[in-house]
Amino acid sequence: MSGPVPSSEPITTVKCVVWDLDNTLWKGTLLEGDDVVIDDQVHRTIVELDSRGILQAVASKNDHGPAWQRLEDLGVAEYFVLARIGWGPKSASVREIADELKFAHHTIAFVDDQPAERAEVEFHLPEVRCYPAESVTELLTLPEFIPATVTADSGRRRQMYQANARRQAEQESFTGPSEEFLRSLELEMEIGRATADDLSRVEELTLRTSQMNATGVHYSDADLRVLLDDARHEVLTMTMSDRFGSHGAVGVALVETGSAVWHLKLLATSCRVVSFGAGATVLNWLVNEAATAGVHLVADFRPTSRNRIMEVAYRFAGFTDEPCACLAELPSSESDGGETQRLHIAPAPRPAPGTLRLTAVRLATA
Repeated sequence: MSGPVPSSEPITTVKCVVWDLDNTLWKGTLLEGDDVVIDDQVHRTIVELDSRGILQAVASKNDHGPAWQRLEDLGVAEYFVLARIGWGPKSASVREIADELKFAHHTIAFVDDQPAERAEVEFHLPEVRCYPAESVTELLTLPEFIPATVTADSGRRRQMYQANARRQAEQESFTGPSEEFLRSLELEMEIGRATADDLSRVEELTLRTSQMNATGVHYSDADLRVLLDDARHEVLTMTMSDRFGSHGAVGVALVETGSAVWHLKLLATSCRVVSFGAGATVLNWLVNEAATAGVHLVADFRPTSRNRIMEVAYRFAGFTDEPCACLAELPSSESDGGETQRLHIAPAPRPAPGTLRLTAVRLATA
């Protein structure tokens, strides 16, 4: 790839595989008293998808208790981040799974041995990719199941989502104010300069983020290495952790620094940390750094079908589209047909975050 490209071009990588159980994940029908077992090839597929960072869930028409117990007895229950086991339509189960994971439907795959079930899902969720049970042995070779990058975070993605489920369960039982709950998590964020070893994860973030991605532009490993070697650019990564464990790398920011204005070309954060105020924390930190440096800050925002929340985050942080002479310092944004908006702020100091501990590199030299 010769340069950054808008990710409005189809991203085919599957983020979650939703499995039917009877005669799909396992051989036999549980409710008919079959001693259901998992084929070795299916088991290898489950384990390999997990290692590639592709989440897995269950949507099955069964009684929940016995079905989940059988998954535990077979030693595979831990691989599934969500299970919708009941008697409702499969399309409703798949929709709930996508909504809970905050994944777009075109990043979901559904595997079922019954043509009627696949057709029902395809009718109600046309963007979900449906596969017959016979295709399970081929899934690992299909391009949509081969991520462009597999990072250390990919290998532990399931565990991070499962930890998040425990956080959400604790939040549901928490009776105090939401800010008090966030403080109880003992959240920590670290913002640092990326190294060459971080670039695979940075590229992955530009590909996998959608709702909290300001431009939807994919930066390849080669693109990022060019920026890393350019003294005018800062390639920044954000990691988070709390008392439930590490969230891994959760964000990336690409900033071109100048003497009068800093240009925030991309801000993308994982949807897993939206509720912790990760995006607002990064924006307030950048505003502070720009205020210290005595420069204006301009952020690129390119609307996509899913990133309206990022525009809200910018506006809430004080960015506006009011004209400013500093915009003349930046190259034209007309190269993409005028789709990219330039949002501006004249920075003033911001208070430190109140619900997490922030450790960050200093960008300002003034």
